[in-house]
Amino acid sequence: MAASEAGGGHGGQGGPGSGGFPAAPADCGPGSWALWALSAPLSPAQLRRLEEHRYSAAGTSLLEPLLQPFWRWLVERVPLWLAPNAITLSGLLVNVLSTLLLIFYCPTVTEEAPLWMFLICGLGLFIYQSLDAIDGKQARRTNSCSPLGELFDHGCDSISTVFVALGACITIRLGSDPDWLFFCCFIGMFMFYCAHWQTYVSGVLRFGKLDVTEAQLAIVVIFILTSFGGASMWDYVIPVIEVKLKLFPLLGIVAGAFFSCSNYFHTILSGGVGKNGSTIAGTSVLSPGIHIGLIILLAIMICKKSATQLFEKHPCLYIMMFGCVYAKITQKLVVAHMTKSKLSLQDPAFIGPGLLFLDQYFNNFIDEYIVLWVAMFISSLDLLRYSTALILQIANHFHLQVFRIPIPHAPEQVQVHSSKSHQNNMD
Repeated sequence: MAASEAGGGHGGQGGPGSGGFPAAPADCGPGSWALWALSAPLSPAQLRRLEEHRYSAAGTSLLEPLLQPFWRWLVERVPLWLAPNAITLSGLLVNVLSTLLLIFYCPTVTEEAPLWMFLICGLGLFIYQSLDAIDGKQARRTNSCSPLGELFDHGCDSISTVFVALGACITIRLGSDPDWLFFCCFIGMFMFYCAHWQTYVSGVLRFGKLDVTEAQLAIVVIFILTSFGGASMWDYVIPVIEVKLKLFPLLGIVAGAFFSCSNYFHTILSGGVGKNGSTIAGTSVLSPGIHIGLIILLAIMICKKSATQLFEKHPCLYIMMFGCVYAKITQKLVVAHMTKSKLSLQDPAFIGPGLLFLDQYFNNFIDEYIVLWVAMFISSLDLLRYSTALILQIANHFHLQVFRIPIPHAPEQVQVHSSKSHQNNMD
């Protein structure tokens, strides 16, 4: 999620429509049929509260003001017929596909990929960040802001976080240090989740001076440096101090995580805006911690108890599987914030990790690698099903067109600001 005025609350025509679960696809449209088949994830009450949702953000990063002129120039090059959601999705696909290609060359995070591959990943991440930074601007240009855009943007960001972290770890060849690899990938997921956790508590998405924009640009620099020296350069031992070069980006990750998490938990533990200091949904401010805590706990237990060194031998597949679980739960947290709802612990997203846990409990009755692939299939399918159903239901409720710019409508119909629009950086 780029810490910019760009981003989320965009999508299609604004203005609420009639809500509720679609009892049947009465209009026979493909979207209604698909929504009916998938079953709508939001209740009528949640849809009504979604109509009342207003985006609120505070703060700006150090580099954002410097990048704003470039982002404004870039969005002017985008045709007005191109939908903001299409821009968001394009950025995600570029980032994911470039990282998947890197994973193809480095499946155990120990291999040496071609030098051009790192340049492609650096370019892919820069393109993703730039498109993520202009989708909200495009929404305002085309007067197409909506709750769907905010949710769509954060959903894409939750998925991209997994691949950005994994790509960075492959680049500095952390496969030789499995504990560091595990830490760096899961701390990225944890920090993104915490950013929305504190939003669920305070009602305001807060950006720090050193935030995701700085982290993404630092990773772009790492990609570029590696495209000249290769991944092996990070194993170079610096004379005199006798430490590997990769220690410096690792220290940066630790420092950034400590700084960001300190700010997040200061907000969380200070109490929420709900009754008696609760969240905006009236629940305990600590309740969202159960979900991310369970994901990380399962990941650690399965990793450490594996008889076949499942994580060490298949780190990319392992991280992507848990990444799907994390992305699903994070999306549900964003929905809970936007609809002022409770966050349920029971979720089919935990089926995949549960299968791995049960397989270990029964002494690996089935080969762990096979179970990992099954878990990956189940988790990714569940994420896709939930995301698709959510998008279709909201689009149907608000009468939105997801990837197409509708006929211009009156400004007073637009009721939701862009998801990542900083209040002090509005155009």
